[in-house]
Amino acid sequence: MKTKLERLIKSQIEIKIIFIAVAVLFLWFLAAPIILLLLKSFQSTGGDFWVHYVDVFTENGFWTSVGNSFKSAGLSAVITTVLAFLLAYTVHYTNLPKPLKKLIHGGAVLPMLLPTITYGFAIIYSFGKQGLITRLLGHQLFDIYGFTGLLLGYVIYTLPVSFLLIHNTMGYIDKKFMVVSRIMGDGGMKTFWITIIRPLLGTLAASFVQCFFLSFTDFGIPASVGGQYEVVASVLYDEMLGSLPDFNNGAVVAMVMLVPSVVSILLLHYLERYNVRYSKISIVENLKNRGRDIACGICCGVVLLMIVIIFAVVFIVPFVSEWPYQMTFTMAHVRDVFSDSVLASVFRNSLLVAALTAVIGSIVAYGAALVTARSKISAGCKGVIESIALVTNTIPGMVIGIAFLLMFSGTSLQNTFALIIICNVVHYFSTPYLMMKNSLEKMNASWETTALLMGDNWMKTIFRIVTPNALPTILEVFSYYFVNAMVTVSAVIFIAGARTMVITTKIKELQHFAKFNEIFVLSLCILFTNIAAKLLFQAVAACTRSAKKRASRPGKPAGRLARAAAICVALVLVAGTGYVVAGSGKDGSNHTDQVVIYSNADDEAVAAMKHALDENGYQGKYMFQTFGTSELGGKLLAEGTDIEADIVTMSSFYLDSAQEENEMFQEITFDAPTLEETPSFYRPITSQEGAIIYNTQALREAGLPVPESIADLAEPAYKGQISVTDIKSSSTAWLLIQALVSEYGEDGAAEVLFGIYENAGPHIEDSGSGPIKKVRSGEVALGFGLRHQAVADKNEGMPVDYVDPKEGNFSLTESVAVVDKGENENPLAMEMAECIIKNGRQELQQTYPNALYEGETTDEANQSAYPKKFPEPLTAQLLQKHQELSEKCMP
Repeated sequence: MKTKLERLIKSQIEIKIIFIAVAVLFLWFLAAPIILLLLKSFQSTGGDFWVHYVDVFTENGFWTSVGNSFKSAGLSAVITTVLAFLLAYTVHYTNLPKPLKKLIHGGAVLPMLLPTITYGFAIIYSFGKQGLITRLLGHQLFDIYGFTGLLLGYVIYTLPVSFLLIHNTMGYIDKKFMVVSRIMGDGGMKTFWITIIRPLLGTLAASFVQCFFLSFTDFGIPASVGGQYEVVASVLYDEMLGSLPDFNNGAVVAMVMLVPSVVSILLLHYLERYNVRYSKISIVENLKNRGRDIACGICCGVVLLMIVIIFAVVFIVPFVSEWPYQMTFTMAHVRDVFSDSVLASVFRNSLLVAALTAVIGSIVAYGAALVTARSKISAGCKGVIESIALVTNTIPGMVIGIAFLLMFSGTSLQNTFALIIICNVVHYFSTPYLMMKNSLEKMNASWETTALLMGDNWMKTIFRIVTPNALPTILEVFSYYFVNAMVTVSAVIFIAGARTMVITTKIKELQHFAKFNEIFVLSLCILFTNIAAKLLFQAVAACTRSAKKRASRPGKPAGRLARAAAICVALVLVAGTGYVVAGSGKDGSNHTDQVVIYSNADDEAVAAMKHALDENGYQGKYMFQTFGTSELGGKLLAEGTDIEADIVTMSSFYLDSAQEENEMFQEITFDAPTLEETPSFYRPITSQEGAIIYNTQALREAGLPVPESIADLAEPAYKGQISVTDIKSSSTAWLLIQALVSEYGEDGAAEVLFGIYENAGPHIEDSGSGPIKKVRSGEVALGFGLRHQAVADKNEGMPVDYVDPKEGNFSLTESVAVVDKGENENPLAMEMAECIIKNGRQELQQTYPNALYEGETTDEANQSAYPKKFPEPLTAQLLQKHQELSEKCMP
């Protein structure tokens, strides 16, 4: 009998199939993309294979960025671990009322329900010069840009992870040893060390590693409040999606970011030996100590108050007419978001992705945990699963996203929900797997053996016995995947398309256009959705636990109520998913025959192009998707003709570079004679000029004169009051540098640039809309940005004005091009491009007045005072030359 049983156990074909499925999933969607990224870092056309490593390692400021990342991430990890320990200790070892403990627990995990990119905006609107706390106190507490802002953001970001890790481990510490220690005559500190700290050493160290790594690889917070305190995640973004992307150098930076991953894997593996496991947990009441309880309660209250203060603005700003100048209550911003069919579609996309990620991720995590916890498969196979969990726990989301971008461009998975879902499943696999594994290991190990002896196969046993008992943990895993899929941005930003845009990537897009009301409304949608989801899953989990207890009583069929609860959850998910899918179809967002238009244009230009199309019979036949200039430029160069778009409107010099690199655009077939010679594959749609912009109120309060020239911005009196853009990541800065080089020559331009950058300090922005954003909010008094944005703000009655600098209003054109899709060409694409040019220019000229076509004239009332053209053609090579000039002037 024993021999037969052993043969049955060893021949479990089901468990082998599960193992192979999990291994293949991670081989194809983790190992292969990372290997491709590694090969990309060595790829060279003529040089040595290490040439890109030399370029990156010798690049000015690279090692400073790496050092900044280690410094900010390391210190934040220490602070976070201490704060998380304090919160968890208060929950487990004090006699505070239970409702208060639940409040502490809820407050500690609250930040994980919001995307990290929102944290930076919340910090700005709380502690900035015009922030809520600054306005309440009458002065700014600290400078939020740079190291301090990063530290604050990182602590908030990693606190939930650290708290949950320490909180869960504390729940398995046997408190009876505290009583024993006291009886043995140990002092309070010695008892504290032996019975609490010592069992937690491995977990505390693991918390530090986790928090350090999450901070080291995060991009959302540095993008908002990093200023000029550059970190390695910012370098990676600039290399991959800067104004001149370099994917080989970006791959090198990604490999550098993986080094801490390897170290983290080794550390986490080593730290496992310090985990203390008790065979039995005794129920012991906490010692009465009123002083301890009051002190812990006050400290926790301060921490939670800080969290509430920072996120309070998310609940306030969207309901104010115009922060901080028109403080009247309004619901207009909320109505605008919910009445926007595009934003509604994006929200439905997020729900669909989150639900399917949760379903598929839970199945994958459960299957993997069954392999390691409930089978007799070889130790080598179990080791493979364990290694996958360690690796996915430490690989940055940005690295995974970039690897997916390179791996799956041109495949049937490109720009699909399937790829986003798989990315999420792979990215967040570690924690759900460990949760499932720990739960399955605690169950009776003889269930499968007994079932086999009674004639049941392994799979039947899993469905009838193991799964109902594991259902509460499965729901926790489902909740974890759902929440993280709703808030993630670092990976999906590289792989989402026009039809698959999710809410966090939309927030990243809205950041470029300084639409913070929409950002905060969408953030609230994410928050309330995640809270509702967690409450639902917790309620169902509680029902299943109660069902299990009732089922253990005589006359109650084991597992029946638990399975009934699972069926109810499944029905809710199916109904919800069906609703989302049905809703997606209502606005045509899933129609594959629509012309897809990718654009870096501002709102005014997008509105004019849409009006032209809608009024000429194309309404509902196209889909418009906007990007920041650098993001769209990166996609053009990386994807070529495999890009999702049929039409692209983009900075002309970028189109030149993309055509030279990929030969991806068709010849224009319609007649549209321009005033200046234009390449045959695009036609200009706008001409955008630069100007000095300023906040009339802030400039008056600072007692500063209105500048007349760009050179004036280098005067010491303007120190700390200027915002400009970085030419590495925004072409808006090129307008400024063109003016300086044309007027003063390269040496003179360098001298002025150095003074401007010195005055700007942390206010050197990555986005072309960055300066107007800070001028609007009063964070700075003045800056250099796009002229038409300042004109629009002034016309809307905001305290914003502009100056046409004496060095000249230099311009950059944005043009429309049609992608050459070969056999997949949409015949409407060229027609729509012609419609935009011939029917949209009249409205476009209201915002961008410069004449571009024969027969057009420039409106004198709206014309800039000193329109000029740079004497050399605006090419990628010239941009690179001016980037090098700018880099030398950075302080």
